[in-house]
Amino acid sequence: MCGIVGYVGNQPAAPLLLTGLASLEYRGYDSAGIALLDAEDRIVVWKAAGKLNSLVESMKAALPQGTVGIGHTRWATHGIPNDVNAHPHLDCSQKVVIVHNGIVENYQELKDELLGQGHRFNSETDSEVIVHLIESSLKSGAELTDAVGSAAVRLRGASAVVAMAVQEPNVIAAFRMGNAGGITIGYADEGMLVASDLPAVLPHTNRVVFLAPGELVRIDHNGASYRSVDGTPVHQEPHAIAIDPGAATKGEYEHFMLKEIMEQPEAVTRTIGGRVLFDPADVMLEGIGLTTEELAQVDRVVLIGMGTSWQAAQAGRYMMESLTGLPAEADNASEFRYRDALLGPRTLLVSVAQSGETADTLGAMEEAARRGVKQVTICNAEGSQATRIADGTVFIRVGPEISVASTKALTGSIVGLYLLAAYIGRERGVLEGGRLASALDDLVKIPRLMGEALEQREWIEELAGLYYKYDHFLFLGRGMTTSTAMEGALKLKEVSYIHAEGYAAGEMKHGPIALIDKSMPDVAIAPRNYLHGKMMNNIEEVRARGGTIIAVVTHGDETLRGKVDHIIEIPETPPLLTPAVAVVPLQLLAYYIALRRGCDVDHPRNLAKTVTVE
Repeated sequence: MCGIVGYVGNQPAAPLLLTGLASLEYRGYDSAGIALLDAEDRIVVWKAAGKLNSLVESMKAALPQGTVGIGHTRWATHGIPNDVNAHPHLDCSQKVVIVHNGIVENYQELKDELLGQGHRFNSETDSEVIVHLIESSLKSGAELTDAVGSAAVRLRGASAVVAMAVQEPNVIAAFRMGNAGGITIGYADEGMLVASDLPAVLPHTNRVVFLAPGELVRIDHNGASYRSVDGTPVHQEPHAIAIDPGAATKGEYEHFMLKEIMEQPEAVTRTIGGRVLFDPADVMLEGIGLTTEELAQVDRVVLIGMGTSWQAAQAGRYMMESLTGLPAEADNASEFRYRDALLGPRTLLVSVAQSGETADTLGAMEEAARRGVKQVTICNAEGSQATRIADGTVFIRVGPEISVASTKALTGSIVGLYLLAAYIGRERGVLEGGRLASALDDLVKIPRLMGEALEQREWIEELAGLYYKYDHFLFLGRGMTTSTAMEGALKLKEVSYIHAEGYAAGEMKHGPIALIDKSMPDVAIAPRNYLHGKMMNNIEEVRARGGTIIAVVTHGDETLRGKVDHIIEIPETPPLLTPAVAVVPLQLLAYYIALRRGCDVDHPRNLAKTVTVE
């Protein structure tokens, strides 16, 4: 998944599609392709692995003709990056074509069903099941829009899909399910556009509609009609977007922080893209810089970071120990660099850097490098100093993060650490066969689960209205969610200027319990896991002392209802990846409280995006 562009109008489609895809190159990709309806109402497809110029070269400078088409740039998930797995994908009869962003979690089940019906598959992708589902409905007499809607409701996971068919030659249909990236509809003088992001639309028009999850659009030369995927009509009116770059890149959102919170499911899908295979299960990391033999010699992992990156490192410690079988520890980089840390040739240092230019993290990395320690950095910035010091890099690929308070870079880092842990576990022979497949199956659920957590947005905004006048907060977690509690507190203090503390709940009786009263709300992260009972005991201790409690619980868990003041639900999540999902409502809570207090959420006082001095 990555970039999508579609066009139907009175202008040649190919140049518009290619320039639109070029405007989305910042999102990263490993292959590209376009499909057009030619003058004889045939679908013609060009696609190529590699960068966009490889696609253009494959056309031999002779752009195909046609005024209706779709295009795509892909980060591989299911299937290696190659010409066959690149999008667009055709059905058996080559009369239907689709492009797709997202992950079809139940693709194998659907593929088995379709194979049983006689469909032929050409690629290794999960995406190809979608075009065959549409094909089946069209053969049963459905119109394109109905066929696309029927396919949408059968997919599990978050997806954004654009389709066209010979049957309706001047029509494009698109839908969005969950949060696999946006679908933007552009109303231009020369026709209608559909794209995954505004930069592909704005050269042609600033009149747009953003599809909500669960919505489907049909566009032709004359305009667009909207409905839910199950057929309920939806009224949408295009609205004008400011053309200046800053306002435009915010899209429909008031602030960059909210935009970056909301785009996390899409962002972490990019982190995963091209690195996970399922048949057979495998994890691939480019540029890791360490051989199987070197990883076999590692007997200890040390993870470092600062601020939000340190919270990610603490979550990464659990992942490393569980997936690699190696002892792991997490340390604050500013403290680590100034103590005489015991580092040897069999230690692996993993730094979480995000910008790759944080002074204390770089100082710690340089000290480790002087001692000959092997290093891998988790980073969002190509060419940064951290990537030059480390032996290898896991780029998280979440795109530019404009808001000073980090959100999508945190969750991207958590997912990047999980990928690294799975890779090391696989290389060391600890994570094999069914266990590796299970670990990767857990990982690909995360974009959908994050999207479900974001559905609490309106309720969290309402909660913020009840709690924004408080001046102190306590955040409590246990095990994996201790780092989540610390990050929740950090986000709240960063953007709202409220004093907040994050603690391991077991530490509460060793001091923080003295602070508890009605003036200090307590946010308890209590998902249904092996520490749930322990967390309930801590909540009872707060309750017994008259504390006000907001509990973050697993959807459907009623054990705390009536025992706490308010509940925020998150979907049931694989335990090791809970920090990537449980942190989402805490980011929203910090944002909406800060908004209520009149704070500059994108540029909090006294803070810088990258701390380049001690």
